[in-house]
Amino acid sequence: MTRDHATVWGNCLQTIQKNVNQQSYRTWFEPIKPVRLDNNALTIQVPNKFFYEWLEEHYVNLLKTTIRRELGDKGRLEYQILMSSNGYGKREHVKRERVHGNGRPANEGYTPGMVDTQSIKNPFVIPGIKKVKVDPQLNPTYIFDNYIEGDCNRLARSAGLAIAKKPGGTSFNPLVIFGDVGLGKTHLAHAIGNEVLRKIPSKTVLYVSSEKFTNQIIQSIKNNAVNDFVNFYQLIDVLIVDDIQFLANKQKTQEIFFHIFNQLHQNGKQIIITSDRPPKDLDGMEERLLSRFKWGLSADLQAPDLETRMAILEAKMNEEGVELPQNVTEFICYNIKNNIRELEGVLVSLIAQSSLNRQEIDMGLAKNVIRNFVKQINKEITVEYIQKLVAEHFSLPVEKLQGKTRKRQVVIARQLSMYLAKNLTDRSLKAIGENFGRDHSTVIYSCKTVQDLMETDAIFHDTVAELEKKIKLSLHEQ
Repeated sequence: MTRDHATVWGNCLQTIQKNVNQQSYRTWFEPIKPVRLDNNALTIQVPNKFFYEWLEEHYVNLLKTTIRRELGDKGRLEYQILMSSNGYGKREHVKRERVHGNGRPANEGYTPGMVDTQSIKNPFVIPGIKKVKVDPQLNPTYIFDNYIEGDCNRLARSAGLAIAKKPGGTSFNPLVIFGDVGLGKTHLAHAIGNEVLRKIPSKTVLYVSSEKFTNQIIQSIKNNAVNDFVNFYQLIDVLIVDDIQFLANKQKTQEIFFHIFNQLHQNGKQIIITSDRPPKDLDGMEERLLSRFKWGLSADLQAPDLETRMAILEAKMNEEGVELPQNVTEFICYNIKNNIRELEGVLVSLIAQSSLNRQEIDMGLAKNVIRNFVKQINKEITVEYIQKLVAEHFSLPVEKLQGKTRKRQVVIARQLSMYLAKNLTDRSLKAIGENFGRDHSTVIYSCKTVQDLMETDAIFHDTVAELEKKIKLSLHEQ
């Protein structure tokens, strides 16, 4: 019966798959392509020289047994190595030593391979070698375009953009991103990976959670394939490990990660790590590993201020194609202060409630939804609300506070409004000034003036105290 190269290699793969673990099979055998079958010699094509070396070193006995089972004792295996760039585009032929009339038995022809080209160099420094295609495991929706910048994340975001332009070529290696839950660590890590692939598609990027990384190590130990595991990770150009704190007290996992880290760093590959705390506070981690985390940049993510929360929520609203009343937006951002994930969760819940109940999104619905996220609801305190209360106290229209009049009563009311806005909201000086048609320097001057008046005028001091009390009491109104 006549057999072709595809059938023979297909039969070989069935045997191989039964004798190696799934990870090794996918990594080292699925990329192989059968090329031709000449008499008893099967030629297969491998992506690069590293593949050839790895197969020869780790699977020579399995391949020998499999080929002989299919082609008999005279069966031989030859390789074609595919080169991809720099004008190579050619196949480099590597074959096993053929035995003809040299006095040795035919079955000795399957000895360790002899290469009829120049010596094989380290594949990590050979340009143009085609790499194994790796699924980056990135979320395509996490990109820089929807990662809102603020004072809380500016350093980390800027470092991420620099890395995306030149992964492994900046002083930010490794980049350790740390902060509390829900502040955008994972989003930023994915955004860096996605931006690297957009700018440099040839780079191999991989995102992995520390939990998945640990499970992979456990499986590789069970299957006696730790070398396969380590070598696979050494192929990565940009490695992103999320929630590194979960490697605490896992000595074997830390040991393997230490060697992977060293190899990648030495070869100029980029490492990005996220954590819920700075490296110095990571308990249960080997000191040698912690010292390496400090080689690059540790950038913390802090809770966003009100303006940043507003910008994040508005960006999410645009993404979802919805529009909320301004007072509802401010109410949400005033109550959800420390967790961006919760901020987005409130919006999703509002949209769902509105759609299912056919109800407009108003303050009443917002309060009902917010109760599922916070223990105590605070009434929104806005600059506009403060202006309203102060204007009422001085029997003035709000427009006067925002106008240009320099009448003493209006000026004092305006300055007092700015002072209360600075003390009772987390708006920036610039944002407060914009509500009055002024700049931040006017706000600073007004606050200083009010402070001085409070120290010299007892009646004015009582007026300020009364207004502060009224505003604070309103926090608990339902």
